[in-house]
Amino acid sequence: SEDPEPQDRYHGIYFAMLLAGVGFLLPYNSFITDVDYLHHKYPGTSIVFDMSLTYILVALVAVILNNALVELLSLHTRISVGYLFALGPLLFVSICDVWLELFTRRQAYAINLVAVGVVAFGCTVQQSSFYGYTGLLPKRYTQGVMTGESKYLHLRPRSAAPGGPSSSVTHGPGAQCWCPLCSMQENRARGQQSSPRGQPSSPRGSPGPEAELAGSGTYMRFDVPRPKIKRSWPSFRDMLLHRYVVSRLIWAYMLSIAMTYFITLCLFPGLESEIHNCTLGEWLPILIMAIFNLSDFVGKILAALPYNWRGTHLLIYSCLRVVFIPLFIMCVYPNGNPTFGHPAWPCIFSLLMGITNGYFGSVPMILAAGKVSPEQRELAGNTMTVSYMTGLTLGSAVAYFAYSLTSTSHSTCFYTEISNGSFTSGY
Repeated sequence: SEDPEPQDRYHGIYFAMLLAGVGFLLPYNSFITDVDYLHHKYPGTSIVFDMSLTYILVALVAVILNNALVELLSLHTRISVGYLFALGPLLFVSICDVWLELFTRRQAYAINLVAVGVVAFGCTVQQSSFYGYTGLLPKRYTQGVMTGESKYLHLRPRSAAPGGPSSSVTHGPGAQCWCPLCSMQENRARGQQSSPRGQPSSPRGSPGPEAELAGSGTYMRFDVPRPKIKRSWPSFRDMLLHRYVVSRLIWAYMLSIAMTYFITLCLFPGLESEIHNCTLGEWLPILIMAIFNLSDFVGKILAALPYNWRGTHLLIYSCLRVVFIPLFIMCVYPNGNPTFGHPAWPCIFSLLMGITNGYFGSVPMILAAGKVSPEQRELAGNTMTVSYMTGLTLGSAVAYFAYSLTSTSHSTCFYTEISNGSFTSGY
């Protein structure tokens, strides 16, 4: 049966989870948002790709490590360390590289990649820990975290002037202010406890919330109670057994979320950024990505609708999204005269892919924790994040190796304009 809904006055805890979702992406995007600035400072290099590759590889290692440490380190310790790892490199790069310019170009290149790696580790530890934490709470809090991740895509600023460092100077401090705010909200969430509406809180001197939760199930709290007796660390065999038991219960949800993000990363942003049109020019890829981000946000909101999916059904629908791969390929091939050459087609496909990505990328994470016992829910949330990051990594790898398919595609707009001019000049 479902746990009783705890009382969240003014939706403060939901807002804290929303802020946490934004906080996962803000530090990393502080590095890569100013593409013009990075290309101006490191001309002729693959700095943006190197940062993205560094982030996703370190993130995969971090999420696996965090999953291994669930029983060994407390939730608060892991989240706090994650914030420190995310904030430190931002301060260092903003002051020493962007503002004071203390390093040579080669040194700054290496330092930025190392900083991205450290930020990736910290942010991913936060992300995985928060998904484990929300697994202990009602479903809407998991949806709140995922909505926050998507919402940031619409809030992040763009550079004010090509090649200018102004936005880079402000992005870092902005993230530095946001990380402590997220940390304070997380501490507020952990410190709040509540009982279901209409039921009084425990009176002073009565059995603690741990006993009430384990007994009648009529009490729930937002913080994570510390055990009164410190348990010995589990053996490696016990840790593997715990993960095996959880994975057997949620395997369909794990595969579903991995497949959803694998298919999306195969296409977005790589292949979508290569779709061009003579009329819209370079605005078409921007429009396509904006449509995807907005529809992904809508999909994450729709994930809050109450519908109890079976894991196998979610997996089937997630796999059906593979149809987007040939559809988007036909938006760029054949070269010069693609099958779906009208700009409306990629916009429609991006709209559908965004909605399905937001929905089927959120629902498995929301439902998985309810399929295991209360003691296993934090581990289930962490395990789902491992699957999520695995899908991202494999999808990015496929997109990288498939880049050669679009790298030879050239715009024919110049020749089209010439032929049109020759045709009309006869009249």
